[in-house]
Amino acid sequence: MEVNKVSETTNFKWYVMRAISGKENKVKEYIDAEIKNSDLGQYVAQVLIPTEKVYQIRNGKKITKERSCMPGYVLIEAYLIGEIPHRLRNTPNVIGFLGEKNHVPTAIRPSEVNRILGKVDELQETEEEMLTPFYVGENVKVIFGPFTGFSGVIEEINSDKKKLKVMVMIFGRKSPLELSFTQVEKE
Repeated sequence: MEVNKVSETTNFKWYVMRAISGKENKVKEYIDAEIKNSDLGQYVAQVLIPTEKVYQIRNGKKITKERSCMPGYVLIEAYLIGEIPHRLRNTPNVIGFLGEKNHVPTAIRPSEVNRILGKVDELQETEEEMLTPFYVGENVKVIFGPFTGFSGVIEEINSDKKKLKVMVMIFGRKSPLELSFTQVEKE
């Protein structure tokens, strides 16, 4: 009996399940519940959703959110034998497996798994990415710095440096200011 357990653990491979976009967490929660409540835990080692942290400025406050880097996909490490692929495929909000041939899921290569997991680790370690909530021509108000209270129009957006070039009326003349995303808010 022990020999089977050893061979089972060496047969675990990574697969990509296609899910309805935005429902990845529901799929993960459902499979995790099935692992706890049934014998699925013997065949499924782990379920992962590659995410990255992003932040937005809303009403002058920094809001941090987790966003899926691969929307619509869920990684699963499993030993697919017998009815297990069918059970996973029939999970609510799951469309099927990526790369299925004749209803047989195709495992992804270990190098691809390492690349995806390495990218996820890198995204978790790097600074949070900010979604650009501004566009050229938009009216903004300066909320921080020496020009607090001034209003202006965005002329340029530098997403890499997270800076804006804003044209502000100072003493009746238009003057360009370079401000960070956190120094302004939408009017």
